[in-house]
Amino acid sequence: MPLPAPDDPCPVEPAPPDDDACCGNGCEPCIYDLYNEERERYLAALKAWQERQAMRDTAGRADG
Repeated sequence: MPLPAPDDPCPVEPAPPDDDACCGNGCEPCIYDLYNEERERYLAALKAWQERQAMRDTAGRADG
């Protein structure tokens, strides 16, 4: 597996919706449903990024 590119930025966590963002009308999907889906994607991307960083750190120690 190739090493990650040096310009591999950490994913940015999505901001939660404001408390008054939900209209309370039972929309499908609700703004909070969309936020939860985006947060799940963020957490998966973060995990993958952390694994790439660990691989980079391991390779750097082997080279040094």
